[in-house]
Amino acid sequence: MKRIGVVLLWIIGLYFVARAVVEPFVIDLTDPATYHLDWGGPHLAGVLAVHCGPGIVAAALMVRSLLQRRRPAVAARQ
Repeated sequence: MKRIGVVLLWIIGLYFVARAVVEPFVIDLTDPATYHLDWGGPHLAGVLAVHCGPGIVAAALMVRSLLQRRRPAVAARQ
């Protein structure tokens, strides 16, 4: 059951990361009319924080998870 939860969290995390990567290309950063009604609007900083922030946090947690999983294996070899 724990493994299913971990897989679901990774899928959600990958969604957030993909959304964070795609968001700056989907909106026109020079035209406030394209993002002023989005969550975090009407300012660009707010829109990017709301749409890209979770992806950055998810990517950091995923990297941390991979590094922690790898660390005991490296220590065991030494």
